[in-house]
Amino acid sequence: MAETQIEWTDATWNPVAGCSIVSAGCTHCYAMEMARRLEAMGVDKYAGLTRKTGKRTVWNGTVREDRSALAIPRRWRKARKIFVNSMSDLFHEGVSEAFIIEVWRVMQETPHHNYQILTKRPDRMAAILSTAISGVLPNVWLGTSIEDADAVPRIAALRAVPAAIRFLSFEPLIGPVGTVDLSGIDWAIVGGESGRSARPIKEEWIDDIHRQCARYGTAFFFKQWGTWGKDNKKRSKKANGREYRGRTWDEMPALQAAL
Repeated sequence: MAETQIEWTDATWNPVAGCSIVSAGCTHCYAMEMARRLEAMGVDKYAGLTRKTGKRTVWNGTVREDRSALAIPRRWRKARKIFVNSMSDLFHEGVSEAFIIEVWRVMQETPHHNYQILTKRPDRMAAILSTAISGVLPNVWLGTSIEDADAVPRIAALRAVPAAIRFLSFEPLIGPVGTVDLSGIDWAIVGGESGRSARPIKEEWIDDIHRQCARYGTAFFFKQWGTWGKDNKKRSKKANGREYRGRTWDEMPALQAAL
């Protein structure tokens, strides 16, 4: 687990390492290059998880369960919002059901933390949580990523998941999502892509999501413009900042565990 600069959480916890590309939102995933760097630094957990294709580093599909990481949240006495698997996907098909159950047990035994789990595989999440894991943990938030209209069907799969809080990450937002049903969705994160190969974000795409959040009573969090500003010019992520409609948007769902 580590402190993080991700604006909507306090810390990250990675009991799984490695992943694979499943949709357009994965193309420039920061975790692929980070895994390569960690391997170069001699971190065994990330060894052999990526390959080179041209000048790009990409996942090779290897996924590693790290049981030694399961003890980490218990050592954190101060309550935190914890992003689970910022470097992977807990519901990747390479992660065993038995290991997912172990992760759930850790979260159940540390109710002072709030855990945020984001997946691009909500169908598998719904299947496992409806059969292998009984009950809803009030301190576990479950979400899925929606990068464009092609990914919108994931929302229906997320709604089938038993959860205290459901959330959507529209990041990187690389296309319009159109009209979406946000019923049962407590929180939406929106953000543009960053990095030298970043794809642009359009203000009208954000407008559509913001209006629909207001309609459904969904908390709205604008994370960043990323590399492309609202004027369609490339700058550093820091220079483009986080302001949308003249202010920052840091809305959060009601916390289910004491922080």
